[in-house]
Amino acid sequence: MAVKIRLKRGGAKNNPVYRIVVADGRSPRDGKFIEELGTYQPVKKGVNYTIDLERAKYWLGVGAQPSDTVASFIRHAVRQPAVA
Repeated sequence: MAVKIRLKRGGAKNNPVYRIVVADGRSPRDGKFIEELGTYQPVKKGVNYTIDLERAKYWLGVGAQPSDTVASFIRHAVRQPAVA
């Protein structure tokens, strides 16, 4: 089973909201998923995503493959200092 970390689309027409999810690579984009790790709101300005970095590191450690977009979110989140 190829596990992927990818985006699942939601929201209204012309106002997308994505969930960052861990899913089987064979399941459809908006289908069944294993775990939700965060959100992404492309319309919002500034920092427009949230991600549970500890869970993302766990899934990467057990072999999950992130999509290009999710990989860039993880790289950016690792560089950011933790906000208390």
